Amino acid sequence: MPVNKDELRSNAKYLRGVRPIDPAEICDYLSTPRHPAVVRRALREEAASLGLVEREDGTFVPVETGPARVELESVTTFPDEHARVLEDRLVETYGPDWHRGESGDALREAIHRLKADYYHENDVTYDETAALGYAIYHLPDYYAVGRYVAADLAADGLLPRDARVLDLGAGVGGPFLGLADALPDDALLDYHAVDPSPAADLLTDYFDAADPNVRGTLHPETVESLDRDALTDGGDFDLVTAFSLLSELDDPADIAASYADVLADDGTLVLVAPADRNTSIGLRGVERDLETRGITVYAPTVRLWEGDRPTDRGWSFVEKPDIEAPGFQRRLAEASERPAEFLNETVKYSYSFLRTDGRRKHDASLPASRYAKLGDADRHVSNRVDLVAAKLSDDLSDGGNPLFKISDGSEDTDCYAVLVDRTTLNRALLEADYGDLLAFESVLCLWNDDEGAYNFVVDDEVVVDRAS
Repeated sequence: MPVNKDELRSNAKYLRGVRPIDPAEICDYLSTPRHPAVVRRALREEAASLGLVEREDGTFVPVETGPARVELESVTTFPDEHARVLEDRLVETYGPDWHRGESGDALREAIHRLKADYYHENDVTYDETAALGYAIYHLPDYYAVGRYVAADLAADGLLPRDARVLDLGAGVGGPFLGLADALPDDALLDYHAVDPSPAADLLTDYFDAADPNVRGTLHPETVESLDRDALTDGGDFDLVTAFSLLSELDDPADIAASYADVLADDGTLVLVAPADRNTSIGLRGVERDLETRGITVYAPTVRLWEGDRPTDRGWSFVEKPDIEAPGFQRRLAEASERPAEFLNETVKYSYSFLRTDGRRKHDASLPASRYAKLGDADRHVSNRVDLVAAKLSDDLSDGGNPLFKISDGSEDTDCYAVLVDRTTLNRALLEADYGDLLAFESVLCLWNDDEGAYNFVVDDEVVVDRAS
């Protein structure tokens, strides 16, 4: 017989202000006695709504308020404990030789088909084999992306220790695992996943294997049909996320705008897309559409000139260190005649953080008397100018002079900074992280007819500093 939830909650609310909550003590206060293990399980189920985290000694205490601290580090391996969950599902479904014979062929064919559908922008559909093939190929890199996104949010104080998250199109669980692992052990994660596809079957395995302070709930519905009002019965969300979903929707901006309504007042809408040209540019299109609806672009793109908005292509992405192919991915690849097709170690993605409170990461309005606009680059060709812009790429050159996309939010044409002479006075261009603001002094503006873009040449006369 289950624990009376009303009695449990009443006692927990009282004790949380007095001392750590011991399930054995709660047993003494229940009208119908229950074993402490049953009470502990019931407390875990109610922990998110009560704001409680479980300690190593088995007692429960209120979660600390305020932002979470997350260490920003390179993610180069996929954790073994997560790999085992996927491997167990593969063995359960296909047997111990899942990577060989008919099952191996079917999984590889599923990966081929998914890659082709993404490339040709076809609708993507999943059956069980496609979902597991997708997990084998994408779970490690999407895990890394989830970790990096969590670290970026935490660095700006946008990831609370008591986090309520709504993930649209949650898939097989890479971003979920990345976020859960990024949070400290004494944080509380109440994670709601929206996904009707067979991919979510694996995600629920990860929910079951999660730490006690991580609560996962699956909503097996489409993002279009989900009842948003019912979602907020437990409160608004600190994060609403959409990883690799926008390109699969007919009206991505409308959907994203509708889910911005369930954000907490200080919440963040997180949109992430693969780095390829179509999906990355598509994400920027959604970002710019949402801006016309009153939603503020927080990062990584900037709006440094009052009244100006970018209208260039917007192709911009982050590139992180490779993540090592885990054993399950190598086994499927090595059983093929073309192993490289099934190894996915690259971590590249585009992202956008948006908010409804008007807050921006770089909230500045530049004086026209001091700085040139990138939107006026045609007026400055062959001249040296001063400007402030965000660095929006890693090195894009192919062995030549380092090349970086830059933006100040006014440009209608792609703009790049080209480093032709390295000096101590311009090394900030190389050292700056993606999204950092840089001030360029006396940079030469040139038109690149081959690329249809403006190049701002950083030579030994140019000073580049980080801008506050």
